[in-house]
Amino acid sequence: MRYSSIVEGIIMADRTIVTMPGDGIGRTVLNESLKLLEEVGFEAEYVEADIGWKFWQTEGNPLPDRTLDLLEKHRVALFGAITSKPKKEAAKELDPALRGKGFEYYSPIVGLRQHFDLDICIRPCKSFPGNPLNFIRRSGGADVDFFGEKQEKTEEFEEPEVDVVVFRQNTEGLYAGVEWTDPPTVVRGALETHTKMSKFNSIDGKDLAVSTRIFTREGCRRIVTEAFKYADKFGYDSVTICEKPNVIRETSGMMVEEARKVWEKYPKIDLWNTNIDAQMMWLTKNPEDYGVIVAGNMFGDIVSDAFAGLVGGLGFACSANIGKDCAIFEPTHGSAPKYEDLQPSIVNPIAMFMSACMMLDHLDETKKATAIRKAIAKVVTEGKIRTYDMMKIKGSEAALDKGAVSTSRMTQAVIDAIDTEALE
Repeated sequence: MRYSSIVEGIIMADRTIVTMPGDGIGRTVLNESLKLLEEVGFEAEYVEADIGWKFWQTEGNPLPDRTLDLLEKHRVALFGAITSKPKKEAAKELDPALRGKGFEYYSPIVGLRQHFDLDICIRPCKSFPGNPLNFIRRSGGADVDFFGEKQEKTEEFEEPEVDVVVFRQNTEGLYAGVEWTDPPTVVRGALETHTKMSKFNSIDGKDLAVSTRIFTREGCRRIVTEAFKYADKFGYDSVTICEKPNVIRETSGMMVEEARKVWEKYPKIDLWNTNIDAQMMWLTKNPEDYGVIVAGNMFGDIVSDAFAGLVGGLGFACSANIGKDCAIFEPTHGSAPKYEDLQPSIVNPIAMFMSACMMLDHLDETKKATAIRKAIAKVVTEGKIRTYDMMKIKGSEAALDKGAVSTSRMTQAVIDAIDTEALE
């Protein structure tokens, strides 16, 4: 499985990993991944860092400075999951003693990306054979009546292999946070110099919200370059720029322009361009045609979740946030608070396991990462051990009575499947 990060980065003096459980099921899946890392002989010290909703509520800061200090020192982290809520909802949950003192909620994972310039986000989406959640399409159909003429078709299904790696620009675009409700006079004045702003000139400031989409040439060049390096190293035939240059001409246009320049160094790799809306249609039509995909922050978020849905959903979706000297690895699922207090836990830990594997690759522990991935593949293919999502049943305590396994049971199954001889 071709999941290694190839972005230059970390040279560790003392192998210390910062663990950030976060919210909800974050602690559960992170702790299970640590069991797996120990089983394959990964030696490290772990230091836990504070992050998440509880610290927003009690301190007015979901990303305390002490956590930033730990990451500044150790530069590698495993992150569980986070709860994030809109501005007004977040304000209501702040400790009453802190209200009215200027505290404003901001997503801590976005904050981490900005603070450490974790501009490269890598999200592999690869199907495991035998996963009941894999995308299946119909190649034939039942008899149909077409304008009075009956046509016979044989019902046939096929399961295309999906092997896509999304490179998402992580620090720019819509997620950069440059936005206003009731923009300041100087901002509004600048906007009104654009002819297409004239239709909004009469709108009262309090009724006007503006979010900017900022791309830089260096940001575009770096994400595209890393995508082509990855495709070249791991044998992918194509790199696809998934943007919207026909409408968002300046920002998407810059990404496409820089991609064409980088492509000149990799003539054996095809460069494709797709619009994000069309890509959403095509990914369920011919997902096997795509290899490495590059997109800005928002579109990268969308297309990676869409492809994750073809390979099992968020229970199988891993990711890496990588800068020039810091890296944070996390599953892309949320904190799922409704499952937090279930005993035993029933959530699928595989996305967290795969994120830990990406960390191992990044630290040149590829043999250990490969052993874990092969063990996961074996468990999934055999199909004897499945979490509730893999069984396509509702997540609840009753899921265990219907044959689903607990989180810890899935961990043990993967541990049991590890080929220890391959680690020697």
